[in-house]
Formats: sequence, C-alpha cells, structure tokens
Amino acid sequence: MPTTWNRSPEEFHKIYVANTEAFYRLGRAELAPEMDEFMTKCALGLWSRAGGINQRHVDMANQIYSRGQKQPQWLLWTLTSSVCENDVFLPPVFYWNLAESDAKRGTETSRTFIRMLTNILLYLAAVDDDVTMAEAEYITECADRLTAVCDTNGVRKSREALNPLDYVTSAEPSFTDKHPPQVQTSGGETKADVKEEAPEEKKPSLEELMEQLDELVGLDEVKKDVKSLINLIKVRKLRQENDLPVPPMSLHMVFMGNPGTGKTTVARLVGGLYAAIGVLSKGQLIEVDRSGLVAGYVGQTALKTQEVIKSALGGVLFIDEAYSLASGGENDFGREAIETILKAMEDHRDDLIVIVAGYSGPMEKFINSNPGLQSRFNKYFFFPDYNGELLLAMFRMRCEKNGYKLTAESDEAAKKLFDEMYEERDDNFGNGRDVRNRFEDMVVRQSNRVAAMEAPTKDDLMAVLPEDFLDEDEKE
Repeated sequence: MPTTWNRSPEEFHKIYVANTEAFYRLGRAELAPEMDEFMTKCALGLWSRAGGINQRHVDMANQIYSRGQKQPQWLLWTLTSSVCENDVFLPPVFYWNLAESDAKRGTETSRTFIRMLTNILLYLAAVDDDVTMAEAEYITECADRLTAVCDTNGVRKSREALNPLDYVTSAEPSFTDKHPPQVQTSGGETKADVKEEAPEEKKPSLEELMEQLDELVGLDEVKKDVKSLINLIKVRKLRQENDLPVPPMSLHMVFMGNPGTGKTTVARLVGGLYAAIGVLSKGQLIEVDRSGLVAGYVGQTALKTQEVIKSALGGVLFIDEAYSLASGGENDFGREAIETILKAMEDHRDDLIVIVAGYSGPMEKFINSNPGLQSRFNKYFFFPDYNGELLLAMFRMRCEKNGYKLTAESDEAAKKLFDEMYEERDDNFGNGRDVRNRFEDMVVRQSNRVAAMEAPTKDDLMAVLPEDFLDEDEKE
C-alpha cells in the first residue's frame, strides 16, 4: 500500500483487476458484475466521508470494472448526485451467500474478500495523497460489518486483516502539490504546473433526463411545470433561429416546500435539461446554504459568494433555505450575499441559473423583501408533502433497489406505518428523508433478526417481516 498516490487512473485499474482476479481464482468469477457494483458503492461511501467529489474521483470510479465487464461512464455531476445515496454500508446479499458457503465447505473465501476490499478502498482513499481519519474509519466499518457476517456464519478465521487506521496520513500538502508534474517543452526546458486537459464529459440526452424526471415518485404538477418550461424554451430558441422576436424571460426559479420533497433532485435535473437544450454550457448543480455564502467580516461575504458563483457558472446555483440570507436585519452580511448574487444574475444571465428554495411562507417573505429578487424570480414551483401512498411507493423502491422483499403482511404494515406518518405529520415531517430513515432502521432490525438465525437462506436475507418495522418497546 503506497503512502503517496502517483498512479494514473489506468494504473489503478490494473491494481483493481489484480486484486479481484486473485479472488476470482478462488472460484467466484460469476460474482464479477455484482462485485463491481458493490465496489463502486463502497467508493462513493468512502468519498462522501472525504468531503466531496472531484474529477480525480470520477476518473477512478470509471476504472472500477473487472476484466471482461463493461467499463462505466460516470460524469462528475452524476457521481456527485450518487454519493449521498451510498454513505451507508450494507453487506450485499452475495456476500451473505459467500459466507454461508464457506461455513459449509470449511473455506475462507469471504474473509479473503474483506482483505481485498480493504486494500482497494485504501488505494481509493489515497487518490488525493491523504487518507483522512474519517476515510479510515469508514473502511474499518466496512471490514467490521463484513467480519460480523463471517462470525455469524461460523467462517473460520483467516490471516490478520489490514488495519486502515495505520494508513492515516497528516494534513500536509499532497505529493502532487509539493512536486508538480514536469512537462518537456519544444525547446527542451521543463515547465511545472501544466494541467492536462480532461476529456470532454458525455452529457445525458434530453430524452434520458426526461425519463429520470418521469420516474420520480409523485410531483405530478412539478413535472408538468418543468416540461412546459422546457417546451417554452425550445420554442424560444427556434424563434431566435428564425429571426423572430422573443420577449424577455427570466429562467431563475423559486422552489417552495418542506424538507425531503425532491427540490434538490429536481434542481439537478433542471440543470441537466437546460444543458441538453443549449441554455447552459455545463449543467452542473452547486448547492449551498447561508453558511456557504456568508462570512464573518465586512467585505469577505462578497468574495466568498463570488467564489461560489464562479463554480456555478454554466450551471445551476441552488440556494437552500435562501430566506436565511434576509433574516438578520439591515446590518447582516446576508444582504451583501444577496446583492452579490443579484449582480451575478445580471452579469451572467446567459449562462447561470439561480434556484432559491425553502419553506413556502418564509420564501414568499424573502422574495418580497427585495425589489431585485421580485423582478428576477417569477417562476414558482410548489413541492407538496408526500401522502402515505407515495411514501410507501418510495419505500418499496428502496427495498427493491437494495434486494429486500416485502411479504404481504409487511407490505400492509408498511402501508399503515406511512399512512399514520402522513396523518400525524408536524413541522418536523421529513417526507423522503423520513422514508430513508425508516428504511435504514428496518435494515438494522432485519439484520439483527437474521443474524440470530442458525443458517439463514437467501430468501431469509431478503425477506422483510412486519416486526422489522417496530422497536422492541413498540412490539409489546
């Protein structure tokens, strides 16, 4: 395991293949597709602990594929949007089957897998020359949970595993920062700090993005409004191409609704859709709140906000809880951020879309607090709470995606649970976030139940029973 990272993405692929093929030689080559998908999810979980995704991470993620398998084509914005969905580590179904087989045969393939996974994740953590404590702890968590599966099934002990905490590095500048690459010029001299131009990213098509929009649970009116807006813009462009007049039009938006209602997801799709029809040059989503825009001293807020705007050029700047920028009084630095954003919306009106979001009431007051905001934001999208039926649909999708099956009884229990959740909702109701939390709680309870079984089958590993929705005190 190297202490500094100076390998290309292609070299990492060779490392990945060498590790996985040693595992496949143990007779598990049929696991290659599931292995690659699982390794990618682990990489996303790892990088979520590292504080964000950059192009280097994208390049590495595109090298996670076994020999003979199709190479993935991650883009920066798609990889970034997938990170938050993979920050919770769950042992996959194929690993439970692997441990069960080892227990019957007296082999230790599943424990070998743990060492292989740890080694690969340590390489991925070192992609920026710095293995943080958070990254090391995540790798340890992965290894510990897989080890618990082995222990539950009685798989015999293997050789000592790697300890990720041994690879935590200092916070000094990275190897590549201290030693920038030297490039030979035509005159024979060497030139530092020459950055290689990254290959152009392939953007999803308009049709693909519209399919993603249609697949979202609920939000029928929002989907309808987005589609109407896209049609309007397409016709405007056609009129321009035919030298016909088009009236002035602001494309900035206000998203109003409670947490967990899909505002960020739709904003990300809007950025991609605008790029697909040529309104934006890139289509990336930059998400911030007050803390990402406002500094603590006079003059610093404008600089901080300008840096955020710079990163959003060509795409969408999504400001969550935007009303907090105007809630501090006349001398609050939030107003400086607002003025800086308004100026940028004018200066970059051809390649920047700003979407402000938050609770409905505060957002109306926010827009009405400044004439500049009123004139630039005239498209309002309301995101309603999900009712019990839609919450259940989201829960079913999570179960299916993660390899869990609801019995008829557990489906009925889930329906009752989400109907009550909706009917009894208060100001803290989290919508989709509550569904995610309920799913993760269910997984923990189901895992505890299955772990207590003597020899759980594949069906046992996938089955969700009504008691998996209840805490011990709720069962009594």
